[in-house]
Amino acid sequence: MAMRDETRMLLESMGRLFEDHCTKQVIDAAETGIFASDLWQAVSETGLPLAALPESAGGADAEWSDLYAALRVAGRFAAPIPLAETMLAGWIASSAGLDLVDGPMTVGPVRASDRLTLTRDGNGWRLNGAASRLPYASFTERIVLIADGPDGEMAVSLDAAGLPTASKGKNIASEPRDTLVFDNFQIAAAALLPTGISRAALFRRGALARATMMSGALERAMDLAVTYAQERVQFGRPISKFQAVQQNLAVLAEQTAVAVAAANLGIQSLGQGDEEREEFQIAIAKTRVGEAATLACELAHQVHGAIGFTKEYSLQLATRRLWSWREEFGSDPEWAAKVGAYFCAQGADRLWPILTGDDVP
Repeated sequence: MAMRDETRMLLESMGRLFEDHCTKQVIDAAETGIFASDLWQAVSETGLPLAALPESAGGADAEWSDLYAALRVAGRFAAPIPLAETMLAGWIASSAGLDLVDGPMTVGPVRASDRLTLTRDGNGWRLNGAASRLPYASFTERIVLIADGPDGEMAVSLDAAGLPTASKGKNIASEPRDTLVFDNFQIAAAALLPTGISRAALFRRGALARATMMSGALERAMDLAVTYAQERVQFGRPISKFQAVQQNLAVLAEQTAVAVAAANLGIQSLGQGDEEREEFQIAIAKTRVGEAATLACELAHQVHGAIGFTKEYSLQLATRRLWSWREEFGSDPEWAAKVGAYFCAQGADRLWPILTGDDVP
């Protein structure tokens, strides 16, 4: 499928922005607990975080396919900001008619086992439950959560400054992953989610965001491995001339290409009005990208040897994020189970036609 001119211009613009503002020094500082405020400001000024919202809500009615393409660029540069989370938070809050902010936001729950509940308290509400591993919760201005209310799933948009103290944590990439526990926490407003917006939809789009970002990180790992193999000389010639290294690079390129294609398959399912098909294709994307990441990280580090693991070298910025992101918004086994459940529900007669593309769901 040919890329639209608008998409190409967006990606070129975001590539230049991250090249200028998302340096290794910025990422290293973020991993020590310093929020990359200058990088966030530069990205925010483009309007990208809330671009999917309607113009009436301060957005630009942008295509989600373009936003996910931009997330691939962010993943390639290991951008240490809650870009995907802010996009998703804005989508949920705007759909429910709740307040938004221009600053960084996060969204939850992000784990299938977490549950939040809302009960009425006069004209307000009481929120109970835990939201664990929330990305960048300690650094955001607004947290948008989905909870089970008396009449269905509801959204709440909370000012981060007035929330219970977060239990701070990090993933393998040293990105903030914080836990909030609510015990009869009083809030003033909550809103029922409209049709098509749900906790399951958030989980799907979050998984697709991670898969897309991972495909960008895989591109970065591949580029570094190819460049290193061409520059590293051993026994009088570049190691890229050795057949074993060439084989590793070929498989790495193959896995990267498959990951990009799988993520694109999931992106194409958005906005089609078929939740079953959307979940199936996103499940394929998250599972296949996760499998690619597992093998590609191994190959990229084999090409580099010990230097790839050092803090001074950039490969670990990509691979540590790949190891982290493959577990977020559902692990490979969780999404693989959804793929299997879909095929079981379709019956044996449809298995081969679906696999060969003659009967795409």
